[in-house]
Amino acid sequence: MSTNSQLRELSDGAYAWVAPNGSWGWSNAGLIVDGDQSLLVDTLYDLSLTGDMLKVMHDVEPCTRSIDTLVNTHANGDHCHGNELVTGADIIASEATALEMNELPPEAMAALMATAGDMGHVGEYFLHCFGQFTFDGITYTPPNKTFKGELDLTVGDKPVHLIEVGPAHTRGDVLVHSPTDSAVFTGDILFIDCTPIVWEGPISNWVAACRRIEAMDVAHIVPGHGPITDRRGVERVRNYLEFVQREAKLRFDAGMGVEQAAQDIDLGEFGDWGESERIVVNVDTAYREFAADAERTDIFELFRQMAEIAGYRPASQ
Repeated sequence: MSTNSQLRELSDGAYAWVAPNGSWGWSNAGLIVDGDQSLLVDTLYDLSLTGDMLKVMHDVEPCTRSIDTLVNTHANGDHCHGNELVTGADIIASEATALEMNELPPEAMAALMATAGDMGHVGEYFLHCFGQFTFDGITYTPPNKTFKGELDLTVGDKPVHLIEVGPAHTRGDVLVHSPTDSAVFTGDILFIDCTPIVWEGPISNWVAACRRIEAMDVAHIVPGHGPITDRRGVERVRNYLEFVQREAKLRFDAGMGVEQAAQDIDLGEFGDWGESERIVVNVDTAYREFAADAERTDIFELFRQMAEIAGYRPASQ
């Protein structure tokens, strides 16, 4: 698969693997090297993508032929499905991520995509989002080390700080901060030029995570999706999240349902971001927070609503 992804050098021994766009499944990764030691931040959505990335890294930094440490920033498959290719590494994630990762293994995505053609307009939307990736043949490879809160590592002489900021995007989101490289790898706490999706929440935790990144003394901010950014990019993500929380609360108090509220919200300055239909999930998560005891909406129902906002309709319509 040709992706046009690029390995971008951030500083001496720090790199970002940047996908050509931040759409569904097209995720970024990171690499920190010092001497003969290396740490990889995340793998990619399938084995072909991950293998291509590792080959480029091997050519640039030969020590990465044997990567010492792999950090999964969270549980979504586009950040961990390639784990099996990083043989011999310690795989580290937050405890919450390790538990969540087991709930949607690659076999489940393979089965879903095999039946998508029989699922009408929702299946068309699934294929639009995920049809470019190959989920067959992936061996589920979970973390073998977990932590809560914060964990300090070293890569050669470089200190590397793992900071758990979830639940936010998912239950156990982690930032990877390399002060020596003046860099932070944020996982999906940041979507740049594409719409964040709040699977877990609360939104207030995600806002706090953005503020934590904004307070860091770093020159390089590598998002989970989209181009490398700066504090202004982080601020825009935070502004979007605060906007969603504010607009959702107005409609919750007015008695609107999630689907009606998502359709009613005028996204304004955020409307040109890719995957704007994710407003459905974000409103649903905000409503769960407002209601306190609300049950989770079925994920297929959320995808139906997103599909229809994105313009996919049942054949009878």
